[in-house]
Amino acid sequence: MSRRRLDNISEIRTFFRTNEQPIYFFGPTAFNLLGIDRWVRNFHYVAYYDSWDGGHPRVFAPTNRPEIGFESSEQIVNYLLRDPEVQAYLKHRGGTPMVAMVFFDEETEEICRELGYTLILPPDSLRRSLDSKIVTTQLGNEAGAPSVPNVLGRADSWPELLALATEAGLGSDLVVQTPYGDSGKTTFFITSEQDWDEYCDDIVGQDLKVMKRINHLAAAVEACITAHGTVVGPFMTDLTGYPELTPYQGGWCGNDLFPEALSSSQRARAISYVQRMGDRLGQEGYKGFLEIDVLIDTDTDEVYLGEINPRISGASSMTNVTAGAYADVPLFLFHLLEYMDVDYTIDVEEINERWRELAAVDVWAQLIMKEPVDSVERILVAPRTGSYTLQSDGTLVFSHMTNDWHDVTDEDEAFFLRVYGPGDYRFRGADLGILVTKGRMQRGGELTDRCRQYIAGIAGMYRSEPVPDVTAPLPVAYVK
Repeated sequence: MSRRRLDNISEIRTFFRTNEQPIYFFGPTAFNLLGIDRWVRNFHYVAYYDSWDGGHPRVFAPTNRPEIGFESSEQIVNYLLRDPEVQAYLKHRGGTPMVAMVFFDEETEEICRELGYTLILPPDSLRRSLDSKIVTTQLGNEAGAPSVPNVLGRADSWPELLALATEAGLGSDLVVQTPYGDSGKTTFFITSEQDWDEYCDDIVGQDLKVMKRINHLAAAVEACITAHGTVVGPFMTDLTGYPELTPYQGGWCGNDLFPEALSSSQRARAISYVQRMGDRLGQEGYKGFLEIDVLIDTDTDEVYLGEINPRISGASSMTNVTAGAYADVPLFLFHLLEYMDVDYTIDVEEINERWRELAAVDVWAQLIMKEPVDSVERILVAPRTGSYTLQSDGTLVFSHMTNDWHDVTDEDEAFFLRVYGPGDYRFRGADLGILVTKGRMQRGGELTDRCRQYIAGIAGMYRSEPVPDVTAPLPVAYVK
């Protein structure tokens, strides 16, 4: 029997609307690919935290949820894969499951082999190699996608770091990155020996990317490397380091997607860099979804490659709800095509041009709301997942339960996805939830008044009690 062939976007849409292959997204929450079930029949979510308390028909969470001190998203995913309730659920639904997640490791691959599940992601060994900020900088240089002026090397003291930077002409106002780590936790801003002393324990003995500190605008974009070229999604600016949303300096805490995120010239150069990088990663054997950060030097208008996240990311929620997604299909569906038994044809240049034009009409925003306070409390009451309305006096009111944010239509309507609920802990850096709305949350490097109203509204709905003697590791959601 010959493989099915799809010759245009219409046939691709029909293929997914009639899909019989069971596909699952595993994760601490359903956040990253929420709404894909609107497009793909037989697409379900397996989550550790059930944000809907059983109310979402496509979300399954095991009832047995012990207080385990997970130290990574990979550990949560592997726990779910081995959970008897989860295995029984997948078996009951039938077929050979295809599974995807944000983070995974060698253990995940082994579990999938044991259970006969098909992992529809690039190999962990390749992903780990490409996840290194050092490796991606080198590959970007080879592809003609340059980074901010930098030097790669090691430094075990402030004089060594200064000498390394001086020899490369970077000055003494530096941004230092270690190869691996979550947003904001392995990026260090160093201008003096005092700064070095504060961060040196995290730097010494590691390969480093030492960059000149620039005045910059950060933009995130997701792309999909296909057999026909690299499809480039919409660009969105990052919200980083706001103490109302994250305790981590430089930590990612949301995105604004709007037409003026990049100028037409900046957008064209950025798309070119992303395509070049996609082609180069394809030579390494990578295919499918990834996220790339782009930096714009606001003093010189230069465009630079930032870091690469070779995986589904926290920006996926925005990418899959844009006008481009509805004009064609969400970007993640091109990823699925690469891993399914189907031949397909797409005109990548045509799609990229259409999505570039449609960027002129899209405005979305999301807030990633972490616990900024350095204390531990048990949650007694938490805001429900669903639709909220911002009243004229600035108060936030729950409207109704809904499955995702695709029906949000104006700036005074938002969708909140609760992560931690009653009985869970809130602690420094804990992911409390995600709020998605129309309009912008940041202007001129400051949060908008409307954004602050949303933050205050959600924060005011939590009630918790202090927990004085917590010694065991706390379960972390890792929504990105």
